[in-house]
Amino acid sequence: MSLPLLKIGVVLSTMAMITNWMSQTLPSLVGLNSTKLTLAQGGYPDRSTGVLPANPEESWQVYSSGQDGEGRCVCTVVAPQQSMCSRDARTKQLRQLLEKVQNMSQSIQVLDQRTQRELQYVEKMEVQLRGLQSKFQLVEENHMQNVAKQYKAIKAKMEELRPLIPVLVEYKADAKLVLRFKEEVQNLTSVLSGLQDQMGAYDYEELHGRVANLEERLRACMQKLACGKLTGIGEPVTVKTSGSRFGSWMTDPLAPEGDTRVWYMDGYHNNRFVREYKSMRDFMSTDNFTSHRLPHPWSGTGQVVYNGSIYFNKFQSQVVIKFDLRTSAIGRSRQLEHAGFNNAYHYAWGGHSDIDLMADEGGLWAVYATNQNAGNMVLSKLNPDTLQIIRSWSTNHPKRSAGESFMICGTLYVTNGYSGGTKVYYAYSTNSSTYEYMDIAFHNKYSHISMLDYNPRDRALYAWNNGHQVLYNVTLFHVVRSQEL
Repeated sequence: MSLPLLKIGVVLSTMAMITNWMSQTLPSLVGLNSTKLTLAQGGYPDRSTGVLPANPEESWQVYSSGQDGEGRCVCTVVAPQQSMCSRDARTKQLRQLLEKVQNMSQSIQVLDQRTQRELQYVEKMEVQLRGLQSKFQLVEENHMQNVAKQYKAIKAKMEELRPLIPVLVEYKADAKLVLRFKEEVQNLTSVLSGLQDQMGAYDYEELHGRVANLEERLRACMQKLACGKLTGIGEPVTVKTSGSRFGSWMTDPLAPEGDTRVWYMDGYHNNRFVREYKSMRDFMSTDNFTSHRLPHPWSGTGQVVYNGSIYFNKFQSQVVIKFDLRTSAIGRSRQLEHAGFNNAYHYAWGGHSDIDLMADEGGLWAVYATNQNAGNMVLSKLNPDTLQIIRSWSTNHPKRSAGESFMICGTLYVTNGYSGGTKVYYAYSTNSSTYEYMDIAFHNKYSHISMLDYNPRDRALYAWNNGHQVLYNVTLFHVVRSQEL
């Protein structure tokens, strides 16, 4: 028996939670509305590169992506074999309402955090769902046949909420939030049951508004699905064409809400001027910028802006510098001991790219190579305030053979080249200190990648591709364990 698929179109765009410009899709942001998240047959995100767990009947498998073509975060859940989903697409009148209810079902699964203390809330919700089923049965029995058919589909969709209850039990993060959510479901149940007395008088717009308000308050919960394993990289979206063949550009993943500044650094050496654009839209459409002069020129294209400071490798040295962009002063500098520099252990494309600084959900990282590790890549997690190394991991991958690399959720992903056909083919997990080979397609549109970094706030890859500034959406894979299937 194949696993039943439960597609949940989540409106919770991770990017929309922090920045205004990311509240739209990457394609709509840059005026390329024809560029959409690739969907597989049946409307599901393309999961051709996903790796399923060994025992899928014991797990909920969740694929999440930054956004679909309409700017919504997309999750696809593969339910365990014991869970069967009933579907009925006959209804059209309440199609949008049904999508909202489905969205709530996705939010349910991320609310609970493996605590039995709140099990009573789950049980009460199950009773309410059963009561809702009974109410729809009364509608079918006591009203005209065509009305019963319209709401039969709603009853079937509500049945899909039941398999999510065990997931809700495991993902409890805030008891008060769950209580408010339960009250909203009770109110919604009461309104729907009243339809049998108000068939022609109910205001559907009011119901839509109530569900939308609930979704707004649940957006923060989706952050719990921020981490996962990379399974796909979307098509490139060209934001701008500017600068030389080499460079870097970025936004700050820890910027406060409303801060959508873009930082731009052209070239890989002998330059110390950083451009600041007020917003992504300004970066795309104008040449208006503020220039910041660094105290030293940088090496390579491995700079990163993190929590208001820019971190860069001082030219022809092992020194990493933290430069505060608010005070225009050096906040800290520290030598990265044993790190190769001055083109000793660069990426395959060269360019003094010995030391690559990057950020992910877990913090600040440095990727480099050492003589002690025979020129293979080393990952070091850095304290962003002191630049001291918190911990290091030695990999077996030669730095000079890597095209580029980036960190997602504590895992280093490496491309097999920088020009022509490119793919992500190596991953090293710091959580397990293990590596694996993979085959994730990566569209190298302009044939020369000199910078590739992940932004955990946007859940997107920023790339400098032969004088083009490009964005890539990514798809992450999650396994949510359930003890009560």
